[in-house]
Amino acid sequence: MKTRLGALNLRVPKLRQGSYFPGFLEPRRTSEKALVAVIQEAWIGGVSTRREDELVQAMGLSGISKSTVSKLCKDIDERVRDFLDRPLTGDWPYLWLDATYLKVRQGGRIVSVAAITTVAVNTDGRREIIGLSIGPSEAERFWVEFLRSLKSRGLGGLKLVISDAHTGLKAAISRVFDATWQRCRVRWIRNALAHVPKSQHTVVAAAIRQAFTQPDQK
Repeated sequence: MKTRLGALNLRVPKLRQGSYFPGFLEPRRTSEKALVAVIQEAWIGGVSTRREDELVQAMGLSGISKSTVSKLCKDIDERVRDFLDRPLTGDWPYLWLDATYLKVRQGGRIVSVAAITTVAVNTDGRREIIGLSIGPSEAERFWVEFLRSLKSRGLGGLKLVISDAHTGLKAAISRVFDATWQRCRVRWIRNALAHVPKSQHTVVAAAIRQAFTQPDQK
């Protein structure tokens, strides 16, 4: 089997009765997709170029260069960019915003950045991830720019925004969207349990969740 990565010798098993032919070698299918997928997955997982080369050799190929790995993984960037830039059609009444701090390598050193995840629900009840971003902090300026990018893609019909009670984030929401803000229930419960003895966490958490399921304030 010839691929962009080189020639790969395959041994196809023979049956005593009937015949067998691997599905990934069927006509009109790219036989190298599985190999490329393995390399891309390893790259995403942080595998070094040297280990990538060892992996490819273990699969029966002569090896792979750093430039080839980079070229193959550009496809991931293009697909992610298309996903994040896709138009948002229709109304999306409910929006969840969250940020998680991650350690990343920038300029040869490890720094902490905020990884932004945005989930929305449309009028059909379908939930989708509509936005992802990485920034230096959760400052208002960063959030305003991110929220405006969602709006420019067509995010509309927004009624409720759920997020953490971060000052910069709340300010950005009020500047960009004309919608009601609600504090994230999960974060609120976590903060509440921080003031409760650990031995009582289960009981208190159950009581809080029950309060949220009541039909009214009484």
